[in-house]
Amino acid sequence: MNAVVAAVGIMLVLSLCRVHVVVALIAGAMAGGLIGGLGIEGSLAAFNKGLGGGATVALSYALLGAFAVAIGKSGLAHALADKALALVGKQGSQGTGAVKSMMIALLLAVAISSQNILPIHIAFIPLLVPPLLYVLSKMKIDRRLVACVLAFGLITPYMFLPVGFGNIFLNEILLANVAKSGVDVTGIKVTQAMLIPALGMLSGLAIAFYSYRKPREYDLARIEQVELSSVRYSPLTLVVAGIAVAAAFVIQLWLDSMILGALAGFVIFSVSGVVRWREADDLFTDGMKMMAMIGFIMIAAAGFAEVMRETGEVKLLVDASTAWIGSSKAIGALLMLLVGLLVTIGIGSSFSTVPIIAAIFVPLGVELGFSPLAIVSLVGTAGALGDGGSPASDSTLGPTAGLNADGQHNHIWDTVVPTFLHYNLPLLAFGWLAAMTL
Repeated sequence: MNAVVAAVGIMLVLSLCRVHVVVALIAGAMAGGLIGGLGIEGSLAAFNKGLGGGATVALSYALLGAFAVAIGKSGLAHALADKALALVGKQGSQGTGAVKSMMIALLLAVAISSQNILPIHIAFIPLLVPPLLYVLSKMKIDRRLVACVLAFGLITPYMFLPVGFGNIFLNEILLANVAKSGVDVTGIKVTQAMLIPALGMLSGLAIAFYSYRKPREYDLARIEQVELSSVRYSPLTLVVAGIAVAAAFVIQLWLDSMILGALAGFVIFSVSGVVRWREADDLFTDGMKMMAMIGFIMIAAAGFAEVMRETGEVKLLVDASTAWIGSSKAIGALLMLLVGLLVTIGIGSSFSTVPIIAAIFVPLGVELGFSPLAIVSLVGTAGALGDGGSPASDSTLGPTAGLNADGQHNHIWDTVVPTFLHYNLPLLAFGWLAAMTL
């Protein structure tokens, strides 16, 4: 059996059986390394080598957690909640639907903007989502729907709009690797190539609204404990919170560092007195605890990806798929998409998947007679597949970081499985359709 297939399969099965994702990643990596011929020592060496790749992201998330707790201490969380609750109270039960729509639209707009207008990726989630949990739960909004909404906003813009992170994915990675592999991409409109797959994402979002339309109960008392219900806020603390958030975003964009951005925000809270010096240590620790799971998953995922690379069987997996294709364009397109799905779910990054698969799939696509536009669409979709639905992807870890602040949102069953079903399955269908029609 191919080592990558075995490793990803073991990781997914263990995760679905509610084994912690970190344990599942380590077990999958070791099994894949052994099957791939690295041996136990070689597998451990490769895993340890990869751990450093996730350390920066893990530290960033830990500091964002501390910053998010400081924002809660400032009272901004309760100010947002009070405004939303006031709207619910004024409109009564008849107006609740409108407020729900407004909340969902707000989260969707911010998620989309985080990829281009204000390219901060998932950094907004631990800052914006936890303060809104009480309101979302008061209106009995299913958090699985919110996870799907956030994932849509994190994935679709970069795979369709060539600005911000989309410029990196579509132009610097997708088109560059397709051209490097021997296809002339001059004059190709990348948005045209990715339009049909993007419509697949849109259809998945529409289905999610139907799937999770029913009210879902959450324990409001648990949310109140997390949201520091005894804290009081004033115009001054809210102004300080606004300055801290703005400073964190500006510094992140200026220096391209979530670590320094979050640290600057936390320092502003401490210097202003909103967070007292004697409380700073405890708040910092609480925030790091909140994001610790996400950080450790990212570190373990980096080790898992390195083991997969060291086995050399990602290429063997791609090569093996060509034997099943023959001269059939339909089978070829489907197998390419499935391989992309498998690789991305294991590695957890669309941006890292495209260079791996393009070197093999582009010449194969030319041989099968796909047009350059279809090849771009095929490789781009194969890379994006699995971003939603991977236990180790930013697009699933980010939503969980916000929605599980009170411990009532399971990463696998409430984020990973819903996003897999609502985005990967439509992407397979629409990506195949794009390859066959472009």
